[in-house]
Amino acid sequence: MTRYKVVLEYDGTDLIGWQENHQGPSVQSLLKDAIEKFCGMRPNVVGAGRTDSGVHAVAMTAHFDIDGAHSPETVMRALNFYLTAQPVSVLSCEVVSNEFNARFDCIARHYKYIVLNRGSAPVLQKNRVYWVPRKLDIDAMRSAAEKLIGNHDFTSFRASECQAKSPIKTLDRISISQHNDLIVFEFSARSFLHHMVRNIVGTLIEIGLGKPYDIDKIFAARNRAAAGPTAPASGLYFIRADY
Repeated sequence: MTRYKVVLEYDGTDLIGWQENHQGPSVQSLLKDAIEKFCGMRPNVVGAGRTDSGVHAVAMTAHFDIDGAHSPETVMRALNFYLTAQPVSVLSCEVVSNEFNARFDCIARHYKYIVLNRGSAPVLQKNRVYWVPRKLDIDAMRSAAEKLIGNHDFTSFRASECQAKSPIKTLDRISISQHNDLIVFEFSARSFLHHMVRNIVGTLIEIGLGKPYDIDKIFAARNRAAAGPTAPASGLYFIRADY
């Protein structure tokens, strides 16, 4: 068996997320389909993250094992051929050690969340941004975001269905930048809780709209109801995984 590491780009709009199940097409199932058409095997495909329905990826790392000694170029061309009609593309492929694990060897994950902050609804960027028509206070959001950096109990920013053993996470970085009508939130951490980024963004947007949310009080409450709403999946992108 040969282990291959691939980097994927995908548009999650019409996908149920990373994880394969019977509710519809997923990134994992589409990649498995392509591998099966290529070599007749349907291996397990392990990703660096498990994005939700509607979430996109700029460079998601994954690995799988198949028989034979196909060159990485052959595997990449074949998979992209069978993925032509799908919203998934293989950007790179390489042979790695059988000990490599795309999920457990990852030392940092990076996400980006894009908000379109203007009065007019998006057309060209539909399903790829979160449209907020009211003007946001960038400085207020940045001040609140600074309090989120570091090691904290993120229970209040955790989805009720989250399966992580502990709500304690270390958020290494949050940055908020503005590019004309676009406001971009960037996050870096070793790992994240389920919906953690979207719940943080939803809370920061409420603060940007002048709502009286206090990050210290939200942390202390350890209650999801204490934080703001979950921002839509359409604005979220998995940027890359570090190893």
